Amino acid sequence: MQKVIKYFFKTIVTGFVVSCAIIAIMFVLEAMFGRSFKIDASLFKEMGYYFLYGIVLTAINSTYFDFMNNRIEWKKYKRYRFTLSILGSVVLTVIGIFIIRLFIALVLEQRSYSEFIANENHRFYVVCLMITMVVTLAFHLIYFYKKSQENKVKEQKIIAGTASAKFETLKNQIDPHFLFNSLNVLTSLIEENQDNAQKFTTSLSKIYRYVLEQKDKELVSVEEELSFAKTYMNLLKMRFENSVFYELPESVKNPDAKVVPLSLQLLLENTVKHNIASETKPLHIRIYEKGDYLIIENDYQKKEVLQDRKGVGLQNIVDRYSIITNRKVRIEQTEKHFKVELPMLTKQIAIMETDYNTQESTYRKAQKKVEDIKGFYGNLTSYIVVNIGLAALNLITSPAHLWFLYPAIGWGIGVAIHGMTVFNYMPFLGSDWEEKKIRELMEKDKQDKWQ
Repeated sequence: MQKVIKYFFKTIVTGFVVSCAIIAIMFVLEAMFGRSFKIDASLFKEMGYYFLYGIVLTAINSTYFDFMNNRIEWKKYKRYRFTLSILGSVVLTVIGIFIIRLFIALVLEQRSYSEFIANENHRFYVVCLMITMVVTLAFHLIYFYKKSQENKVKEQKIIAGTASAKFETLKNQIDPHFLFNSLNVLTSLIEENQDNAQKFTTSLSKIYRYVLEQKDKELVSVEEELSFAKTYMNLLKMRFENSVFYELPESVKNPDAKVVPLSLQLLLENTVKHNIASETKPLHIRIYEKGDYLIIENDYQKKEVLQDRKGVGLQNIVDRYSIITNRKVRIEQTEKHFKVELPMLTKQIAIMETDYNTQESTYRKAQKKVEDIKGFYGNLTSYIVVNIGLAALNLITSPAHLWFLYPAIGWGIGVAIHGMTVFNYMPFLGSDWEEKKIRELMEKDKQDKWQ
């Protein structure tokens, strides 16, 4: 019941505002064509009729379109929606006009039904119908614009949420993947050398602490990653001894350079897993810098039992880089060597947040947009109401000089600029200017990611 009362009150207010706008427009047009106005009963009676038509027809069309938009499923009948909406609005408007005119004739003017029918003219209905259709079109434009803005916000929320969830999933793959491979190494060491297995367990706990610390970060410094890689390679040598050799740079050329966390560990795991490593055929691994790439290169000694070299670890790195930068991970394979080149990122304008910051930011922007729209409607309502009063005062006191047009035009320009600002409408820049500008800024944003 409370919702019904609230909806009824809202409809009356909307109808009142619409009626005020129609009164202002009609009185101004009539004054421009020479009509003079006097404050008397006939003037208030005429205004009362305007309010009666405006409120009733607004209520009819508002209820009808709310029903059409919210109560009917249009998925299968989208092509008929516009036609049915217009036809239904026209029929209901004509019926509403007839009922209003009948009420005025029988109740307010005390005429008979036969006299009312005899004096009816289709022109009354055409004029009212045209005004109603113009008002309805205006409301539809506002409604569809608001819906398009809401859909844009929802779309951005979905994009941000999907990217955030994808990035989080990719990072969470590292933890079990690393543990699984480490336990495999430990199992082998227990069988071969229990002393090394004990040392491996101690070192593994230190490394695992690093994994837990770094896995929730988007990026880490190259220096940290190389230091970790060195510790990890020492663990691998406990198992493979003289079967694995590695080379690492002693220092980093750019201390600000960053890479995806645990990328070296994943690549080193893949290298040992997918290649033969024995004392007769040792595996050499080289890590070095070349330009703005960190290169991990190893001898290509593929194990015949493994068909697909690009496993979880390498694909994980490729996917994580694709989310936070436009630069690609390069993979090169020859008969003798396998090489992976990781982009070293040095500039960060925007990194995707993995918590709720993105969604909260989108919500705040949407909230501010709604507040701006409400402010514009408040400004527009004030403009209409105040200028109606000024127009009435002008037409009553000095109809020969339409001085109310000066504040109406000046304020109207301000309202128009306010509306264009709120709704991002720039008529002199073309209909597709906004979309072009959005695409331009999006491309610039991509270029300003990590380079």
